[in-house]
Amino acid sequence: MTKLRRLGATDLHIAPLVLGGNVFGWSIDKATSFAVLDAFVAGGGTMIDTADVYSAWAPGHKGGESETLIGEWLKASGKRDTVQIATKVGMLPGEGGDKLAPARIAAAAEASLKRLGIDRIDLYFAHQDDDAVPQEDVLAAFGKLIDAGKVRALGASNFHAARLKSANDAAKAHGLPHYHALQPEYNLISRHKFEGQLQDYCVEHNIGVVPFYGLANGFLTGKYRSPADYGKSAVRGPRMAAYFEGKGTQVLAALDTVAAETGATLAQISLAWLAAQPSITAPIASATSIAQVEELLGSMELTLTPDQLATLDSAGA
Repeated sequence: MTKLRRLGATDLHIAPLVLGGNVFGWSIDKATSFAVLDAFVAGGGTMIDTADVYSAWAPGHKGGESETLIGEWLKASGKRDTVQIATKVGMLPGEGGDKLAPARIAAAAEASLKRLGIDRIDLYFAHQDDDAVPQEDVLAAFGKLIDAGKVRALGASNFHAARLKSANDAAKAHGLPHYHALQPEYNLISRHKFEGQLQDYCVEHNIGVVPFYGLANGFLTGKYRSPADYGKSAVRGPRMAAYFEGKGTQVLAALDTVAAETGATLAQISLAWLAAQPSITAPIASATSIAQVEELLGSMELTLTPDQLATLDSAGA
């Protein structure tokens, strides 16, 4: 049975892998999405991460597609009581304004709850910082949702260290709810946005971290070994060049070494490395098939040795 981890100082206990919901209703259809969700829960997964803006970038979409599909699955599966739902506000403009305007937070939360078909969001993220609104006003708006029983815990996504600190300082000064979770970009090959001040702050203040892009857009699966492989995905292929220009080749070589020692896949090793880092509660990863879900779930049972962690650390440092 999967050992759950407490998410920071919240009352949420989650499996050490979070399923990313950005693909639902976008790169996979309803039937495949339902199959992926079923497989994730059957394999011990507990938290599903989505956002109101998913997938507004796709032609003909307006946002909310992922939440709607997850809501349909929750109703059909009857699994609401066995999973935690994380969603976000701050990138999809609409009623009440845009970003983190208090009226926007209130309206967006109601819309998300309706699409998801639930009465409470387990983890509600500010999807991006908004320096146009005083942080105490943002937190007060979130506080009203918590007081109304519509949100259990708060998180911040894409926040810099100074802004996360000032937000929680404002919360303390005004008696408002804190951000107890963080969702930053973080993986073996993209480490500078999180390591250092931001990670140190999370460790010191017991903030649970659920990083996105845990597999670096698929690069850390080993699927892309040279520019000749870019054509394997029209969506992700063009993004691979930046990884090769950095330390991508070194990181893949280190992953290959650990794979030979463990028998695990590169994706499993990459996620297990993340899960072993200070302050990390669970990495987020998306899947587009049952086979991918089953592979990703294998990372939850993989424990890397100190030497293996060191090998990976040095390759991407």
